[in-house]
Amino acid sequence: MVKGVNMRKVFIVEDDEIIAGQVAKHLETWQMKPFKAQDFQNIIGEFEKAQPDIVLMDLKLPAYNGFYWCSEIRKISQVPIVFLSSADDNMNIVMAMNMGADDFIAKPFDLQVLTAKIQAILRRSYGESIAVHELEVKNVRLNLDDTSASVGDNRLDLTKNEYLILKTLMEQQGKVVSRETIMERLWGADEFVDDNTLTVNVTRIRKKLDAAGAEDFIATKRGMGYIVGEE
Repeated sequence: MVKGVNMRKVFIVEDDEIIAGQVAKHLETWQMKPFKAQDFQNIIGEFEKAQPDIVLMDLKLPAYNGFYWCSEIRKISQVPIVFLSSADDNMNIVMAMNMGADDFIAKPFDLQVLTAKIQAILRRSYGESIAVHELEVKNVRLNLDDTSASVGDNRLDLTKNEYLILKTLMEQQGKVVSRETIMERLWGADEFVDDNTLTVNVTRIRKKLDAAGAEDFIATKRGMGYIVGEE
């Protein structure tokens, strides 16, 4: 979980349960409260019940498409609406904007990019600063202000690389992050970085976490990468 100033409500109108679930789980880590649409014949009723701060709207839906529901929502609310669709041709984008959408994000999309866009729209729409100070997974908290971590009352001082590794893993809690992804984030395209350097850094983080009482926080998935927050 990410601790911030406000818990904004997000209404996810997406009939692909896997995509809707992934988006909802990710948004929860960023201190947002997701509501997944259940009755695609009654989106307005669910919208009014959820009273969301922003809507994520798929274009292709059962019964009525996203354009229809966008126009229906616009009759009663000016809440920000972001379309999510693989049908990202110019005509669809123009139609979405003409119907009052605030943005159009093509599938497949990166969850981090989606989060950044949602936060930007919320800032524009509600004139607020969405400050994020901590990432929290299980009993481990990562302070985003001073790049330290803590387990209960035990504070862990991290190096820059240790902090970036832990942040990368905690942002993707419950998902395996490949070694290549982590190395790219830390060192970019530097082909002279020894692969063993990452192993050394992960080992150091594990020792610090173990000493603070968070044993086995970082799990290794052989041949795949690392994961934290696995159920």
